[in-house]
Amino acid sequence: MSTIQKRIFLGTILLSGARIFSNIVSLISTLILARLLLPADFGLVALAGTMLAIITALSGGSFSDAIVYYKAPDNEHYHTIWTLNALKALFVAFVSIAISWPLARYYQDIRLMYTIAALSIGTIIMGLENPKVVRMTKELVFWQQVAIQISQRIVSFLLSASIAYYYESYWALIIGTISGQICGIFVSYIIAPYIPKLSLKHFAEVLMFAGWLNLSQAINVLNWNFDNLLVGTFLGKGALGYYTVGNNLAIIPSREAVAPLTSTLYPAFSNLIDEPKRLAIAYQKAQGMVMAVALPVGVGVALIAEPLVILTMGEKWLPSVLLIQVLSSVFAIQTMGSLAQPLAMASGQTRLLFVRDLQSFIGRIPTIVIGMYLGGLPGVVYARALFGTASILLNMLIVRRIIDLSIFDQLKSNFRPLASALIMAFIVSITGKYLSNCSGTLELFVKIFIQVACGSAAYCAITSLLWLAMGKREGPEQQIINVVSSLMLRVFTNKSQ
Repeated sequence: MSTIQKRIFLGTILLSGARIFSNIVSLISTLILARLLLPADFGLVALAGTMLAIITALSGGSFSDAIVYYKAPDNEHYHTIWTLNALKALFVAFVSIAISWPLARYYQDIRLMYTIAALSIGTIIMGLENPKVVRMTKELVFWQQVAIQISQRIVSFLLSASIAYYYESYWALIIGTISGQICGIFVSYIIAPYIPKLSLKHFAEVLMFAGWLNLSQAINVLNWNFDNLLVGTFLGKGALGYYTVGNNLAIIPSREAVAPLTSTLYPAFSNLIDEPKRLAIAYQKAQGMVMAVALPVGVGVALIAEPLVILTMGEKWLPSVLLIQVLSSVFAIQTMGSLAQPLAMASGQTRLLFVRDLQSFIGRIPTIVIGMYLGGLPGVVYARALFGTASILLNMLIVRRIIDLSIFDQLKSNFRPLASALIMAFIVSITGKYLSNCSGTLELFVKIFIQVACGSAAYCAITSLLWLAMGKREGPEQQIINVVSSLMLRVFTNKSQ
């Protein structure tokens, strides 16, 4: 158990560093592109990307996750997975190109045809992904993900920013995306040398694991892209630009705060799948840590959304503020059940994920349609918030089914982060009211800095006080103390030597 925990901790540190660097680059890129391009440019590319995502989902997701599930995959497993991924990518590209002209006619924008055709090239490239890299993840080795993420982000940023600066064209978004995909595939084959061969020897075996998972991903992609189609079709590409940029900025805080940890949990849980009690303990510890990190970050970004948008992207992006404020908070709260996904994959119960996503799809789509009908773009945002909060229960039911952990016990482990975040939000809001007259660049920067400092101090203080008042119960606070103590012990030991 200690070996697994050390590898998870090291992997989390590596992935955290990589994601922090990647997202700083990504944020700079988004801000530069937002200054140079129009919201309609983002909407056009988002619409094309949505079409591709839906076609990809309907044809099945990546088969590479099966490598982690199998205890001893052989070369034929790798060849089969590579072949299935490549065939699926070719099919998606062919269908996408075939429908690009009718879609361009429907939306009365010929640029949509060119955009879909270009992004289809990226789909083919991603279909050549190296399954050998996933083997390293199975062994709880994660540095290869760091190398791929950083190289992709740098190449994509350099090309997209350069093209946007010189030409101010939506092609900056397209070429940046494709160049990053090419770079990632190239680096993966350098890290894990592999010569693929066409093979379908283990087709049935791979499909048995990936079948339900791919169906789940297909429903999920349809679910999360349907609102893009609604907004783009009925409210226009400009509104879709605000919607996609706001949505992306809203999800970044929670996703990036916890992604390094959750990326390590699927292989970690799979190593404990034969020991139910230890798996349940590991899940509770991981869930507590995820919530303690994601909630203050997500809520904090929501509280400073307006001055942050004005400072970084300009007032033309103010319609995105509402999306960031509402959805950033919802995404943070949803992490309460987010570990159901790696838990179900590790246990091989991917059918539960399909049932969950199907239920979500059936309930979410009419909610969003009604929201748009009643309130336009804000109505879509509030509808997503309402259903997103309710969907936490679906994940909790999956966790209860797999490790027999009651919903009450799952909620109880998240009490301190929820209470601390609520008090933090009150303090930051009060601080923002005292600084409401800030308008200049320097004033906005100072306002954001003061709010972040007050919020961080309040959250840490309240969490610590609640932990002490509750008798220092096992949780993320104790895990952080253990990690810091271990690191300090290593430092002093190395110095003494």
